Amino acid sequence: MIQFRPKNTPKTSLLSILSLFLLISGISLLSACSKSDNKNTTTACTLKAQYVNDSSATQRAQMIAFCNNNGIVYTVHPSGILYQIVAPGDTTKPDLCTSITMTYKGKLMTGIQFDAGTITYPLKDLIVGWQIAVPMIGKGGKIKMVIPSSLGYGPIANGSIPANSPLYFEMSID
Repeated sequence: MIQFRPKNTPKTSLLSILSLFLLISGISLLSACSKSDNKNTTTACTLKAQYVNDSSATQRAQMIAFCNNNGIVYTVHPSGILYQIVAPGDTTKPDLCTSITMTYKGKLMTGIQFDAGTITYPLKDLIVGWQIAVPMIGKGGKIKMVIPSSLGYGPIANGSIPANSPLYFEMSID
């Protein structure tokens, strides 16, 4: 009798590992933002953005050139994000468990705008680059940031955003 089994290709293995990682991450994110049982108050958020600064020299050069060409006086974050706080906003800053309304504009390093709008989401549900940079400003604040591809969409194309693309965002918390 012949038995058919799916081949365990590197692509299948990578997808399995990625799926497992996303499942475990989702469970831990959900458990970190919880309500106290005996009081109706939110407990302190223990979530922290997880990242590795792995931007390549080529990406870093593109990001710096974009900042220089667009008048962005940047600071370098340990994650590799280049950012400029235009207005700090309120002294109370959001954390990853905070649901915030943001108005933003996103561009590729070529200057082509790929998205813009106003959204309301928990910060933990957004790309890692936003999880790192947005808490630097409060409500009413505005920030410009250029994020390495690893903190955006990484090696996966997303709509009009090519794979491995560093991204520019101009954002304010409403």
